[in-house]
Amino acid sequence: MGNEAAEKTEEATTRRRTKERERGNVAKSRDMDSALVMAAGIALLAVFARGMIQNIQNMLKETFSHLNPNQINVDNIMGLMYPYFYYLAVIVLPFFVLLLILAILIIRMDVGHVFALERAKFNLENLSPQRLWQNAKRIFNPFEPRSLVEFAKSILKIVIVGACGFSAINSRKGDLLGLVGLEPTLAIHIIISILINMIINMCLAMLILGYIDKRYQNYEYEKSIKMTKQEIKDEQKDTEGDPKIKARIKSIQMQMARQRMMSSVPTADVVVTNPTHYAVAIKYDKTQAPAPLVVAKGVDYLAFQIREIAKNNNVPIVENRPVARTLYNSVPVGGIIPSDMYVAVAEILAYVFRMKNENN
Repeated sequence: MGNEAAEKTEEATTRRRTKERERGNVAKSRDMDSALVMAAGIALLAVFARGMIQNIQNMLKETFSHLNPNQINVDNIMGLMYPYFYYLAVIVLPFFVLLLILAILIIRMDVGHVFALERAKFNLENLSPQRLWQNAKRIFNPFEPRSLVEFAKSILKIVIVGACGFSAINSRKGDLLGLVGLEPTLAIHIIISILINMIINMCLAMLILGYIDKRYQNYEYEKSIKMTKQEIKDEQKDTEGDPKIKARIKSIQMQMARQRMMSSVPTADVVVTNPTHYAVAIKYDKTQAPAPLVVAKGVDYLAFQIREIAKNNNVPIVENRPVARTLYNSVPVGGIIPSDMYVAVAEILAYVFRMKNENN
């Protein structure tokens, strides 16, 4: 029984998942993120390639047009280097800024919105010799399960991605052998074409591996945040409150409702009893409701209290066993009497009002 309770067999609750996100513990795949960033980089290169080549040509033209030593002013190094800085900025900055934005969006899509202050807190326990030794064993122990899995994944990625790149080159082996004797421009175009095929093949392989790794990381994450049956019970207790405290609160609420009900007895027109076990206080006010209301009711000791309050406040008490029992069982406090009780209650109220008029 104890072993069953200690096993983490239950799916994580919403509260547990929220707490884990607050700690920065989320399912994430670096392989998937890297593959998507690489794909985004290739797409950006395809978009910016023409402009980059044009700016590189302009930079080379700027360089070769100032090769005359007599035109070089060594006293103005910044002025001399400014064109190169400008062209480098025009070539590199747009590409890397957009790639950085895309990388942030990719990571955000992978893990969602996570702002974990706990990860930024400085904890002296992390510097304790015991914690450092544990971390070192986890990192450098080759037989640690997680290290073995990561090592196997790395080897597998290198083999698969390398094989995809090699297949792209091997499929164009005839073109590579035919480069001998070709014009440089045509040879460069063929080499670029082969490199593009190789990069696309490797990127596709990385995307497939990234997708597999994402599924694996999700599985590992779900497994790591599973809860024991006792943890589920403790969380429900924390969420809903201690049963003893809940019972105490419910008792206080019932007591307050009873006091409010008792305060309505002096305003009633009549109290119907059976005569000792049941008591129901009835009030009829056309401005409040179209039919008489049950303003208080009780059984045994509570019925005795209702009768005592009615006596002390000169509220008439009428004995009618069927009416008292029926109203107690079918009408809540504050409820209107049912239509099938109109005649019986009307007779009681008529009798009470008649007695009041005779006394007056």
